[in-house]
Amino acid sequence: MEPSPAKGKPQGRLLVSTTLDAKDELEERLERCVGIVTSLTNGLSEREANDAITANVCKGPQQHEEVCLGLFALLLTEPPQAQRCYRDLTLVNRDGMNVILIKINQILMEKFLKLQDVCRTQLVWLVRELVKSGVIGADGILMTLMKQIAGGDITNKNLWLAENVLDILVEQREWVLKSGMLIAMSVYTYLRLIVDHGTPALLVLRQKEVDFCIGLLREKFMECFIIGRDLVRLLQIVARIPEMELLWKDLLHNPQALSPQFTGLLQLLTARTSRKFLACRLTPDMETKLLFMTSRVRFGQQKRYQDWFQRQYLSTAESQSLRCDLIRYICGVVHPSNEVLSSDILPRWAIIGWLLTTCTSNVAASNAKLALFYDWLFFSPEKDSIMNIEPAILVMHHSMKPHPAITATLLDFMCRIIPHFFPPLEGQVRQGVFNSLTFIMEKRVLAHLAPLFDNPKLDRELRSMLRERFPEFCSSPSPPTEGRDEVKMEESVSLEMDNHVLLDKEDGCYDNTEAAFSDDEEEINNKGNKKREFRFHPIKEAIIEEPADITPYVDQLDDMMKEKVLQLQKGSDTETHCEVMQEIVDLILEEDFDSEQMSTLASCLAELFKGHFRGDVLPDEITEESLEESVCKPVCLVFRNLCQMQEDNSGFSVLLEMLAELYQKQPKIGYHLLYYLKASKAAMGKMSLYESFAQATALGDLHTCLMMDMKACQEDDIRLLCYLTPSIYTEFPDETLRSAELLNMIVAVIDSTQLQELMCHVMIGNLVMFRKDSVLNILIQSLDWETFEQYSTWQLFLAHSIPLETIIPILQHLKYKEHPEALSCLLLQLRREKPSGEMVKMVLSRPCHPEDQFTTSILRHWAAKHDDVLGEHIKALLIKNNNLPRKRQSLRSSSSKLAQLTLEQILEHMDNLRLNLSNTKNSFFTQTPILQALQHVQASCDEAHKMRFSDLFSLAEEYEEPSSKPPKSRRKAPASSPRSRKGAATPVSNEEESASSSASEEEDSKPKAPKRKRKGSSAVASDSD
Repeated sequence: MEPSPAKGKPQGRLLVSTTLDAKDELEERLERCVGIVTSLTNGLSEREANDAITANVCKGPQQHEEVCLGLFALLLTEPPQAQRCYRDLTLVNRDGMNVILIKINQILMEKFLKLQDVCRTQLVWLVRELVKSGVIGADGILMTLMKQIAGGDITNKNLWLAENVLDILVEQREWVLKSGMLIAMSVYTYLRLIVDHGTPALLVLRQKEVDFCIGLLREKFMECFIIGRDLVRLLQIVARIPEMELLWKDLLHNPQALSPQFTGLLQLLTARTSRKFLACRLTPDMETKLLFMTSRVRFGQQKRYQDWFQRQYLSTAESQSLRCDLIRYICGVVHPSNEVLSSDILPRWAIIGWLLTTCTSNVAASNAKLALFYDWLFFSPEKDSIMNIEPAILVMHHSMKPHPAITATLLDFMCRIIPHFFPPLEGQVRQGVFNSLTFIMEKRVLAHLAPLFDNPKLDRELRSMLRERFPEFCSSPSPPTEGRDEVKMEESVSLEMDNHVLLDKEDGCYDNTEAAFSDDEEEINNKGNKKREFRFHPIKEAIIEEPADITPYVDQLDDMMKEKVLQLQKGSDTETHCEVMQEIVDLILEEDFDSEQMSTLASCLAELFKGHFRGDVLPDEITEESLEESVCKPVCLVFRNLCQMQEDNSGFSVLLEMLAELYQKQPKIGYHLLYYLKASKAAMGKMSLYESFAQATALGDLHTCLMMDMKACQEDDIRLLCYLTPSIYTEFPDETLRSAELLNMIVAVIDSTQLQELMCHVMIGNLVMFRKDSVLNILIQSLDWETFEQYSTWQLFLAHSIPLETIIPILQHLKYKEHPEALSCLLLQLRREKPSGEMVKMVLSRPCHPEDQFTTSILRHWAAKHDDVLGEHIKALLIKNNNLPRKRQSLRSSSSKLAQLTLEQILEHMDNLRLNLSNTKNSFFTQTPILQALQHVQASCDEAHKMRFSDLFSLAEEYEEPSSKPPKSRRKAPASSPRSRKGAATPVSNEEESASSSASEEEDSKPKAPKRKRKGSSAVASDSD
């Protein structure tokens, strides 16, 4: 029998689950919607049922959604009703199936692995029907479905999915040809899958995949061209297949046969592959796990996560091919923020090192190394990112000490790939590797390469080869200067190429599956285990202006638009460009403009205007005239037209869509828009336009878009970043004032002059960078930043008029060896403040350490300047903590990672202060409140504390020594003794005598002391009487 918890579950369940699993929210909702549809149609004929659900849908959006989701769930769980449910769905939906597409996408991304077999089959059937019906958005669903086809997996379920999706693509070929992105994505997917389907049992499927890819590559090559250089990598791997070999030869020797716009292999190899393609070959589950490891797992604690990933995805012989996909994804897609880079989170190089060392196939190992170095081969600092080439150099650097064999095999591969990747392009490959190494040093990923290239741990032959290939990096500790020993670009000669790159000899390092990567000791600075990030600054160098190449796109435009774009290309002066651009904007705003051309037009404009996005945007001398002149560029015409429109204008959304498309091709457009909105008079008060732009982009989120644009601005133009900062913080306070990420972007690159300017903006009132409710959290996050960044942050904070008590709890987070920057800034600020109860409490809550002088130094200062106030606060804290049970104090101090105040701590700090003041004339410890508090504590503390702090308590004992005063003083003393009122454990007579005699001594030795406390004055007067 079935277990009892399962009895209540419906027969046609959506998801596979155990009796221990909680009810899935999505499944529950779909079941409710099924109940609604069933209740509407139960017992009715087909026509009556159709009328009933149509009438219900017309009631409102909620009823529409419930009926659509109910039919959708029935379609998935009840195959016999699928045709009828789909027909009803097409009849009753009012939103172009949008609600269904959203739910399909959610299931594919989050629930696909848990789907019942029947539901999975029905889901693929539904996607096929949506494609047949030409539903808008079905191409996106199909691409998400393709993402679920796992690489390196030849289980029956995965093969079934690969074959069924391929059938949809083949059957609906005409529909597929309408979407350039779908063409490119499906070619990239199936070129990769061909590698896994080489066994005799799978040859029929592989042949279908080969025919499909060849057909699209020959018919729509320029649509496939957008894949970039990774298209060549995939074609190389399958080039031995006869049909593919013919295409490969055309690619090398007769590129015009594929497309008139295709000039040759170099054109493809210099195009960087978009993240979309690199990410499409990982299933959502793989992607989630990898992102978790690179953002949440601490370095040194990764083994159990790697073991799980290995068991799940890399345990079979076929799965070896997946390593290339993972490495390309990590290099090209996983780009951690500065905050993650400077933390102890598992670095990318460690994951790649693990993937390399656990590889068991020589061919897969060589392909994995090619995937790691692929962006090096034709690297251009203008087009490519440092983040794509950083993992390879760091794997070699960090492996040198613990695992020199890993470093050796990678260095050997780097040397041998230059002449063997493609002999006719050897010069370009050498230049690409040279550019990579130069850029690595300029960005300070490594300070210099000689310790890596000329290391005695490498064998003599390899070191000799490195000196021969890279003499510039083997001897000098500083990077080579421009123009000196520069590698010359060699012209392409005859295009002869072996189908595969040379497979380097294995030296056994991949057999070491237990190899572990550890941080180099030299990377740990003397402040503890905090890793410091390197500052990335843009390279200031002469840029060779290349003519804009829009041939792959311009023919896809209609005649009128094509004519204007070509005029734009031929125009030479800015005024002409602006006139033509305005005409293009007018064409876009016409009602008959074909929106499908938007992406192509954006590609043309991005290519034509690439020169406008180079160099500094902000004029050297900022005046009204120079600012207006700086925004008189063709691309700014789009901004100006947007500013002149109302948001409810139909043209407004069209231009925003245009701008969003342009943003995908040229990400710098974002901060150029911010600059225009601040600098142009025409955009006065229109900064909110940026929010509309952010929501129109693929990101769809103001915060994400703003952070990305400011990051791009930081990398390109620091002056502009400082210029935009006041406006950004003023106009978008909810996105900026809580963002430590944005603040770090700013302080990571500004110099002392720019810091001073920002402080002036704050004090004038033009800029607010901190708010009371978030400043403490931001300062805590800043504790891991570089020294100058922290000092800059504190200077900016101090320029604000935020009470110090707002951030004083940060003292609980500060350790004297790890956080000297914050401690020194706090010390100087506390020095200016009159101590409050909270301040004194936080200062005393710091753990005592012989080397940590923070508490003693500030207490000494306060004892000199505000001794009466400090005395009262310390007295209150001593008495309060003394009255707490000892067990509660112990529990409180051990239950939290933050520093907690205990009686022992207060006494330790007081004793340190006593020693520090012992050789001075300071009379802090002769104050009545301090001596009374010490009496209170001494009377009730244990013998161990009395012995440990005997010198401290002796001050109170001296105060209690009996004097030769008349006995009547003892009768009057209780009026001035707070101890007697509190009902202390010691006899009352001792208390009275102590207060009286001590007060008498105070008057004799220092007449002014009693004036500080009114409570003590009556006792002194009594003795004097």
